[in-house]
Amino acid sequence: MTSTPQVITQAQARELLAQVDVPQILRKLFRDLAAGRAVQPAQQLVEFPQGGDFINYLGVLAEDGVYGVKTSPYIVREQGPLVTAWTLLMSMQTGQPLLLCDAGELTTARTAATTAVAVDALAPLKATRLAIIGSGKVAQAHLHYVKGMREWQNISLYSPSLKDKSADELARITDLDPRLSIAGSCEAAIEGADVIMLCTSSAGPVIDPSRLSKPALITSISTNAPRAHEVPPQSLNDMQVFCDYRVTTPGSAGEMLIASEQHGWDKTLICGDLPDLISAKVQRPDYDRSVFFRSIGLGLEDIALANAIYRPQL
Repeated sequence: MTSTPQVITQAQARELLAQVDVPQILRKLFRDLAAGRAVQPAQQLVEFPQGGDFINYLGVLAEDGVYGVKTSPYIVREQGPLVTAWTLLMSMQTGQPLLLCDAGELTTARTAATTAVAVDALAPLKATRLAIIGSGKVAQAHLHYVKGMREWQNISLYSPSLKDKSADELARITDLDPRLSIAGSCEAAIEGADVIMLCTSSAGPVIDPSRLSKPALITSISTNAPRAHEVPPQSLNDMQVFCDYRVTTPGSAGEMLIASEQHGWDKTLICGDLPDLISAKVQRPDYDRSVFFRSIGLGLEDIALANAIYRPQL
């Protein structure tokens, strides 16, 4: 017999995600990946004939008895690209669909919480200065998940789009945390920062790590535009590089692909990934030079969160 999957809208997903510990769910996921209890294939990129593409993010959570796929199109339009995403959760016992979920909130939450897990694992224990580049939903989610990871004394945020915001809109951003202030430039925001979170949709470099006044942890999520990157690809040669999953990330991350092709960088130089860090197979880095963490977004992250909010209908 076939079954109709439960359908969860974006608003419902937002409400359900607020009821679960997203970073802790992701920590378990990366422990399972390290222990061989989960499978993470590479992303599947398929180009549309007339421009645009879609990416399938796959994954298996054997201990939970589920597998799934998030599919996300990049639709080219005159008024600007459209990006949507849906996650399908399947049962490994019955082969039936369990859940079809608008993945917008899942994507925002897993992207930000993955960065937070990385910050907790990689940032200096005495880090006090946090910088955020970007001000949209994803940037705000980053702040939400990382604000308790260290004893931040100063949180500085910059986004070029803020110049067009009203006073009320700016106030809503600064109200997110009493330690948060809006910087007048990117350079001002990152000055003296211990951790710099890049949370933009830019397809090209946002900061140059070589110009930092001191070594820092830089996290990057980038966007799904072709070969998008938030730091100059050549800068990877001068940093300690980590990623969410070393098996798949170098084949998709724009700066890694370009650095490999043009600047003599090699994926074997990756110091570790989140499964390594969560399972204590690699140590927290020293900061004789900057540390770069790159996340491309894993299907397993979406599937783990979809599984966490799945509520079987009785």
